[in-house]
Amino acid sequence: MTEVRVGILGLGTIGLGVARILIEQQTLMTKRLGKRLRLVAAADRDLDRDFGLDLSGVRLSTDANDVVTADDIDLVVELIGGYEPARSFVVTAIEHGKHVVTANKALIAKHGDDLFVQAAANNVAIGFEAAVAGGIPCLKAMREGVAANNIQSVYGILNGTCNFILTKMENEGANYADVLKEAQALGYAEADPTFDVEGIDTAHKLSILAAMAFGSFIKFDEVFTEGISKISAADIEAVAELGYRIKLLGIAKPHGENAEGIQQIEMRVHPTLVPLATQIAQVSDSYNAVMISGDFVEHTVYIGRGAGERPTASAVVADIMDIARVCKQGQQDGVEYLAPPMGYVAAERKSIATLPIADVESEYYLRLMVQDKPGVIAAVTSILADHQISLEAMQQKERDEVEVVPVIMLTHQTTEGNLQAAMLRITALKAVEDEVLILRKESFDA
Repeated sequence: MTEVRVGILGLGTIGLGVARILIEQQTLMTKRLGKRLRLVAAADRDLDRDFGLDLSGVRLSTDANDVVTADDIDLVVELIGGYEPARSFVVTAIEHGKHVVTANKALIAKHGDDLFVQAAANNVAIGFEAAVAGGIPCLKAMREGVAANNIQSVYGILNGTCNFILTKMENEGANYADVLKEAQALGYAEADPTFDVEGIDTAHKLSILAAMAFGSFIKFDEVFTEGISKISAADIEAVAELGYRIKLLGIAKPHGENAEGIQQIEMRVHPTLVPLATQIAQVSDSYNAVMISGDFVEHTVYIGRGAGERPTASAVVADIMDIARVCKQGQQDGVEYLAPPMGYVAAERKSIATLPIADVESEYYLRLMVQDKPGVIAAVTSILADHQISLEAMQQKERDEVEVVPVIMLTHQTTEGNLQAAMLRITALKAVEDEVLILRKESFDA
């Protein structure tokens, strides 16, 4: 029987999950593939520990080059994470004629386009389903399931840490700092949580989804990004009273040509007000969700675990199986029968401009801390009117014997540029204290 020989870089949580599946599920996968997947080798910096798994039949090394250059490896699984040395190891594997599967969203977001070119030149494939939304097969759905559609929008809850924090804040009325500590204690958040809570992780994933949806090159550096660290329990309560819930969303939409005839894509990551009745508002705790809307399929929603050993390992092995179906041991024939990695043939992908955030249109939630005295609200609303911003609703939260009170405003649709220009004037008012919290609002048909 033909076998496809696999090597793993990194025996951390996900790496061990992949190894476990390859060893324990081998019979099932052989029945599905008609060929055997065999874990031949693995590399990790620390081999002097209990892996909780029988790896006696696997060649172990502390040097990743022993795996990426080995003659008896057909496919390399990169689970080191980060930009370097992961990129260098992947390049070496490709140059040695090996297929690559990775869960590394940072690597794909930053270097994916170059890696795809190198892989094509060496007639090998790159699989990266696990890089976006863990165990949810959203990239496969985008690449293959809705391939006959013009994609109209992509919305995603793409970071389980942020979703867990926001859910706990809402359910328990707890403040951000306390819930973050709990998330760190439970292993949902890193000791340095910046990557997650400031939206960078979500931006990596959104840039990949947007490029795949619209046939663009990946432009992670152009994603507008804000995190959740400024949101308070009081904001979550106020939003709920208005019929909304706060989610950290990644949002991508195509735009027509601008005045210069240039096509544009909107890409942004930020805390977002979503109506309580929508499906995406119901996605809680550490779950992820991706909503892809197309002109024929209309709305499709994918919900599941976005991280963790078992879901992510499942997605990694699914990519291994896809590649294994079309290749033979020691050969790369058949790779052309796989769907293009980004859903478009290479010649049809192009650099599409990113819509400047100032031109994005949205409705807004504003929370201002103002001195409780006559004329303040009138001054604020006058400035908003000067910038063609009208209000849908306004609440002043009364506080006994307190001189500064929160004022909540919901605006009708306006451009980000108009709103920011108004905010410069509003925050300059002596009666407005502290930074104004600005949250954007989205409505959904699904």
